[in-house]
Amino acid sequence: MDAKDINHPEVVSEVTAVFLDYESALMANDVEALNDFFWDSAATTRYGIADKQLGHAALVAYRQSVPAPDFTRTLHDVRITAFGPDMATAMCEFRRSDTHLHGFQTQTWVRLGSQWKIVSAHVSMIPMPS
Repeated sequence: MDAKDINHPEVVSEVTAVFLDYESALMANDVEALNDFFWDSAATTRYGIADKQLGHAALVAYRQSVPAPDFTRTLHDVRITAFGPDMATAMCEFRRSDTHLHGFQTQTWVRLGSQWKIVSAHVSMIPMPS
């Protein structure tokens, strides 16, 4: 891949839009939408704060057990990097209203057919000095 293939504005814009749609679905606990954002494959991987899902079926089962959030999240330092027309990473830091911990989120997005799907994700929270 050549450097000229990295961060085409239209690809960054598309992934930014679906990333923000995912965040809205997350905060609304729209389980159907959340499941649909992920690639429907046994190869899908999501590592959460105190959980992990290996495969889309495990993710669907997990989402059914998660209550609606009783907190808000503020995203900052969102970084979308596109590698060619069909793959991108989305990374951000976040603050939740219910904890002093500092959160990090990473997603790998791939265009499959005409849709962008998350093929892997990782969320963590750690104490950070003020």
